[in-house]
Amino acid sequence: MLPKQEVVAMLLAGGQGSRLGVLTRNLAKPAVPFGGKYRIIDFPLSNCVNSGIETVGVLTQYQPLELNDYIGNGQPWDLDSNTAGVHILPPYQKKRGTDWYKGTANAIYQNIPFIERYNPDYVVVLSGDHIYKMDYSKMLAFHKEKDAACTIAVYEVPMAEASRFGILNTNEDGSIYEFDEKPKVPKSNKASMGIYVFTWEKLRKYLEEDEENPKSQNDFGKNVLPAMLNAGEKMFAYRFEGYWKDVGTIESLWESNMDLLNPNVPLDLSDDQWRIYARNPVMPPHYVAKDAHVQNSLVAEGCNVYGEIDFAVLFAGVYVAPGAVVKDSIVMPGARIEEGARVQYAIVAENSVVGAGAVVGERPEDMENKDDWGVAVIGPGCNIAPGTVVPPKAMIDAEEENK
Repeated sequence: MLPKQEVVAMLLAGGQGSRLGVLTRNLAKPAVPFGGKYRIIDFPLSNCVNSGIETVGVLTQYQPLELNDYIGNGQPWDLDSNTAGVHILPPYQKKRGTDWYKGTANAIYQNIPFIERYNPDYVVVLSGDHIYKMDYSKMLAFHKEKDAACTIAVYEVPMAEASRFGILNTNEDGSIYEFDEKPKVPKSNKASMGIYVFTWEKLRKYLEEDEENPKSQNDFGKNVLPAMLNAGEKMFAYRFEGYWKDVGTIESLWESNMDLLNPNVPLDLSDDQWRIYARNPVMPPHYVAKDAHVQNSLVAEGCNVYGEIDFAVLFAGVYVAPGAVVKDSIVMPGARIEEGARVQYAIVAENSVVGAGAVVGERPEDMENKDDWGVAVIGPGCNIAPGTVVPPKAMIDAEEENK
C-alpha cells in the first residue's frame, strides 16, 4: 500500500508535434531541446517538484524512446522516490485488447489505476510542451478556496493568436460560463494553458461517462470540460501572470529561445528560488578562442567557438569553426558549423553539419519580399554540403536527403 498523496500530477507528453516538422520526426515534442541545456519537459517537471508535488505520471505515446531515456528514474528533478516520484505511462495491453491513447481525456482514463494507487484528493493535468515557471500549489489553493470541481489556468494572448487555443469566457468572479476549443472567431483572449486542477472524485466520474460515449473524441477541451460545464459544475479560471509560451511551431520555438537573450523578458533561468532542473550532459567547460567574437549569447558546456556568434543559443558540444558566423540562431547539441559558413535566423538540429562556406537562412531586412521570410531549419543528422545555400523557411530533412 503506497502512502496517500494529496495531489498527483499527470503530464501529457504523447503528442507528435507535427508543426515542428523535422525536429519531431523521430522525437516526442516534450523532448525537443530548449534554451542551451534543457528539454521542453524540464519546465513542467521542475514546476511540479518546486510546487511540492511528489508524484508525476508522464503519459507517452509518439516516438517515446529518447524522452523515456532522458527522464530515466527522475533523479535530476528529485523525483526518484521509492513511494512516489516520476513514472513513465505508455499505452499497454489489457485483457480486452490494446488501445492507443485516443485523446487527452482517454489517456488519463486509461491510467485511473495508477492514480488510484495514491488515493489523491486532487489531480493536476499538465501539457508537456509549454515554456513557463508556475507554482501549482497557489493554483491548488485557489481551487480549494472556490470549492471548484475544475480550475483552468488562463493566459491572455493576442487576439490574432486566440484561435490556436481553447478560449474561456468568464464572469467577474472568475467562474467560467463558456468554453470554446480553438474557435475560428474568438470572443475573448483568455487562453487555456492546458493546465487543469481537478477534484479527483469529480474528474473520475466525467472520465468514465466520456469513455462510455461512442461519439466522444475523448478530449478534455472538446468533450470533458464542456460536459462538466453543461452539468453545472463549479469551474473557475485561474489567471497566470508571467512568461508562458506554447512552443508548438517553428516560429514560437525560435522566438522563445531568443527571448532568453532579452533582459526585458521575465523568464529568469538563474532564479535560485525556482530552478529549472535538467539532465546534465557531463561535458567539459566551453572554450572560446582568442580570435572568436561572442556577443549576447548562451553557450553551453562542451562548445568550441572559434568564429563569431551574436544573439545565438549554442547547446552542448557545438563547434563553430574559424570564420564561421552564427547570428539570431539556435544550434542544438553536437552540431558543427564549419569554416566560413553563415547561419542566421535558423535552427540547426542535433548532430548536423553545416559545411564550409554554406549559407543557412537570411535576415528579414535583406529580403525583397518579406512574405518569403521565415526561420530556416536543418533537421537532425543533416550534412549540408560546402557552399550550399539554404533559403529562409526551408526545412531540410536528413531522411529525405538519403532516399
